[in-house]
Amino acid sequence: MKIKEVQTNSNATLEKVEVVSKGDVRTFDKFGKSGRVCNCVIKDDSGEMELTLWNDEIDAIEAGQKVKITDGWVKEWNGKMQISAGKNGKIEKI
Repeated sequence: MKIKEVQTNSNATLEKVEVVSKGDVRTFDKFGKSGRVCNCVIKDDSGEMELTLWNDEIDAIEAGQKVKITDGWVKEWNGKMQISAGKNGKIEKI
């Protein structure tokens, strides 16, 4: 699947995307647990979108790397489509 084919509120698998940039890591507290979150920009030959990394994913992924996102969850936040691994997906370096 290409980025331009991704639909909001659905699962998506992106075979090969490049992490263009990695934003600042933020911390949060929710439901009595703390964690970290970071937004990245990813691209393929069809377009760009945001990738949200959570906790340990942040340390595993760097700008300039190519990744595969399997069964990621796509949502819209502040008018932009974002993909993350969600509960059942995974992000891996290729």
